[in-house]
Amino acid sequence: MKEIHELIIPEDLLFAEDHEWARQENDKVRVGISDYAQDQLGDIVYVEFPEPGQIFSKNEPFGSIESVKAVSELYMPIGGEILEINKALDDYPDLINKSPNDQGWLILVKPTDKSEIKSLMKKNAYMEMLKGLEV
Repeated sequence: MKEIHELIIPEDLLFAEDHEWARQENDKVRVGISDYAQDQLGDIVYVEFPEPGQIFSKNEPFGSIESVKAVSELYMPIGGEILEINKALDDYPDLINKSPNDQGWLILVKPTDKSEIKSLMKKNAYMEMLKGLEV
């Protein structure tokens, strides 16, 4: 397991308390899980995705992620319509472990309420939250 200072937490990502990240890309939002989350899960072996076109509310489960350790729910950091899923993860779920902030993204969303993104944590706030989780 990585120490908090070893995690790769880009400045352009915003974070939910459940460790999903969101990156604003014009009028869309790309979503993935944080380096911390993938590190805690261990080797990712499968991702269950929603269908494009489905609409979810903020904090609603939209799928699950399975690792050698556990199966975990994935939650929407913001509400919106699923525009695209990362199909590469069907064959290469380990991309989440190798590149959680880029190639290992999960879904692309069209937000229903763009102001919800303001409720997510910036890097420093997320790091402070993680420090509070240390045992």
